[in-house]
Amino acid sequence: MNGNEKSGARAAHPVVNHRMRAMLRAVGAGRGEVSCSSEPDLFIDGLSCGDQFAAHALAHQGLVRAARPGRPGELVPAVLTPEGWALIAPEQRPAA
Repeated sequence: MNGNEKSGARAAHPVVNHRMRAMLRAVGAGRGEVSCSSEPDLFIDGLSCGDQFAAHALAHQGLVRAARPGRPGELVPAVLTPEGWALIAPEQRPAA
């Protein structure tokens, strides 16, 4: 946990690894759901994501969020924030 996470502030430059980028791409493709919780769990294609630590980090860094409000524990569609899109946009650009 870095100093920004302890204070509740978002990191100026999100820290993401290859696995987290794959999770962002899946959410960007409309394949993700999150549980409505202070520690949102991520589901891809209806299956629980194997790295919930990374899923929580994506949410806490402000890269992934619920598309709509829901009851505690309810699964709702996950969407990328503009910051999340910015991290994967270069990867989704068509080759020239």
